[in-house]
Amino acid sequence: QVQLVESGGGLVQAGGSLRLSCAASGRTFSSYAMGWFRQAPGKTRTFVARISQSGGSTDYADSVKGRFTISRDNAKSTVYLQMNSLKPEDTAVYYCAAATAYSVLRTTPTYWGQGTQVTVSS
Repeated sequence: QVQLVESGGGLVQAGGSLRLSCAASGRTFSSYAMGWFRQAPGKTRTFVARISQSGGSTDYADSVKGRFTISRDNAKSTVYLQMNSLKPEDTAVYYCAAATAYSVLRTTPTYWGQGTQVTVSS
């Protein structure tokens, strides 16, 4: 089992920045690929970004490429999502996710956090 707890969400104006954090506990953090998803009101949950166990590979949804950066600190068992140039359409609940395989994280994560709200005002 892996427990994931997100933090760092909040209200920000368009063009601003936020950094989300996801602290993991339980099994060895470095053995899990990690990712971020988001769910806007009335919409399905969608992939945002993922990072491999070592941090050597990353992948982003087209809608956030060039604006968001995913990173991890295995010593702190934490994954981050730096969000810059935020837009109102980035408003959503952001979820941290984990899987033992990087290849499946984009579609079928095994573990989920409880989510953190990000609201971008225009």
